[in-house]
Amino acid sequence: MASEYQARRMSARFRVTRFVPLVAGALALAACSRAATISNTPSLESDPRVGLRAGLTDAGEAVSNLKILSKTPPSEKFVGSTNSDLAFTGNYVIQGNYNGWQIFDISDPSKPVLKSAYYCPASQSDVSVYRNLLFVSGEGMTGRVDCGGQGVPDTVSKERLRGIRIFDITDISNPRNVTNVQTCRGSHTHTVLEDPDDKENVYIYVSGSANVRSPNELAGCVDETPDKNPNSALFRIEVIKVPLANPAAAAIVASPRIFNDLTAPARHGESPEDVAAAKKAAADARARGMFTAEVMGTEMILPPQFTKPMLDSIVKARNGTGEPTAADSAALRAAIPAMIAKMVGDTPAAGGGPRPGPTQCHDITVYPALGLAGGACEGYGLLLDIRDPINPIRIGAVADSNFSYWHSATFNNDGTKILFSDEWGGGGAPKCRATDRKEWGANAIFTLVNGKMEFQSYYKLPAAQTATENCVAHNGSLIPIPGRDVMVQAWYQGGISIFDWTDAKNPQEIAFFDRGPIDSTRFQMGGSWSVYWYNGAIVSSEIARGLDIAELTPSEYISQNEIDAARTVKMDYLNAQGQPKLSWPPSFSLAKAYVDQLERKKCLSADRISTVRQALSGAESASGDQRRQALNALATTLAGDARGSCDAPKVRKLEQAVRDLAGGIA
Repeated sequence: MASEYQARRMSARFRVTRFVPLVAGALALAACSRAATISNTPSLESDPRVGLRAGLTDAGEAVSNLKILSKTPPSEKFVGSTNSDLAFTGNYVIQGNYNGWQIFDISDPSKPVLKSAYYCPASQSDVSVYRNLLFVSGEGMTGRVDCGGQGVPDTVSKERLRGIRIFDITDISNPRNVTNVQTCRGSHTHTVLEDPDDKENVYIYVSGSANVRSPNELAGCVDETPDKNPNSALFRIEVIKVPLANPAAAAIVASPRIFNDLTAPARHGESPEDVAAAKKAAADARARGMFTAEVMGTEMILPPQFTKPMLDSIVKARNGTGEPTAADSAALRAAIPAMIAKMVGDTPAAGGGPRPGPTQCHDITVYPALGLAGGACEGYGLLLDIRDPINPIRIGAVADSNFSYWHSATFNNDGTKILFSDEWGGGGAPKCRATDRKEWGANAIFTLVNGKMEFQSYYKLPAAQTATENCVAHNGSLIPIPGRDVMVQAWYQGGISIFDWTDAKNPQEIAFFDRGPIDSTRFQMGGSWSVYWYNGAIVSSEIARGLDIAELTPSEYISQNEIDAARTVKMDYLNAQGQPKLSWPPSFSLAKAYVDQLERKKCLSADRISTVRQALSGAESASGDQRRQALNALATTLAGDARGSCDAPKVRKLEQAVRDLAGGIA
């Protein structure tokens, strides 16, 4: 099953133009190369993640400042198939998979209970949820509208699903298909946007990165550039409007061209070791009759899942039957360079000008409370104004030649920073080796100043991984530690890393969980595809092993009070590309968390910290008017503390937390 799993994964990567283990991400970055600012450096000896025992189910593990609560293997029909992204609703986590999706009840995160295993093959089956609706992405050529597992053998077929499936999950154990919205390039990922001013609808931003489908399969699909045909399916995203009262009426209402006027960014190549390895592997493959293609100066192997449908099309076009002939193979070899150039954006611009930039985004993260979105769009990081959800407007764009494939975006809670991840190697390559540059396959952190993104630093997993482990920056989310920017992030077989980026110039790792490689002798896909914090639990979708759930434990980096304050933040639902505005209800743990932070930074004297803690403890043990008076008295003294503190804003947050506590006493 492992070989089938790898083949399907690799096939999906090729279909969506993310060609690598041996080539840099299809659209690398631009404008200027930034000086590396990385505070975490790999440890080859002291880090417990180095040298872990390999194994699918019995790999060695390294854990720091986390408690692993559960490790749940996939159910029968999902074993050996890629686990993808996660969404959450109520007490449930929905885990996408290339064979469909599974829904687990995580009311007790130490004992997840499978509620539904819905078999419905498609790549990637990224999932999102809103109220009673489940949205699922499909992009590959084999997904069917009827969820059958037999694939779609015909080049053009009305049975093919490439777009968004919409299910009613009112009965969580029995999802019911409401409708499917087909798109010209399918849906690699999607984003659910709740407009604060529109309670009747939700909107879906669709990021499709596959080839444009034939107009004979879906009317209106045009595979030409916008300068040649204004109806081009390229250089745009799709906006689907979903009426909540009648989701079956969901339809595309706009196709914004947010990439207009961008040019192809500068690119970094592969490491010398990888270039040499790719050259040898390609030569060996050609000797066996396989097809190869040059991408960004490196020759790479095209898997049969990618080339066989093309050969079959050539046979069909000449009205032939049976196996392809030598002439058919020669015709495909001749066509591949132009085809690959078009897919990865290497086609020369008309008139000899600069080549155009990306034709789609990978992920778009929306922050409705701020009216902003961050678009991770292959060669660029975009800042979008989404106050009109149907007409998002690009208001900023950054590029960086240290990046290879802008993959996802995360805002900090107050919207003063944005972090972009770089999926160098497309997720199917080992890019965390000791020899790999730390600026490549990392996160880039920007501050937002007057609507402009200003680069601050990079963060990359600090523990070197082996050459048999796919590893690079991937999906994650904020952990609601009050007063700090703390994020948990997946790194495929690099495991999960929790880091603090409050100081944008000096991000620091504070916790991790990692396993050894699936196999120490050969490359096998696995690792954490995505990991998110949800109502106190840290939930990870492990590509090959299932569902992992952990929780934070106190350490020198995070106190129990900070963890307790984070647990007071409760969400009704959470989607990967939808950021809610985090807020903390009044609690003693919130006030104590701020005190702990002031002590950690030494921004109040030790005597003053002790006095404040005693006052909070006394107020907590009191009640009614006595508690209110004690809290108001403490708040008054804290107002004076702010003037002499090295972190006056934090002292004012503490003061406000104390006043809110006093105001909430009945």
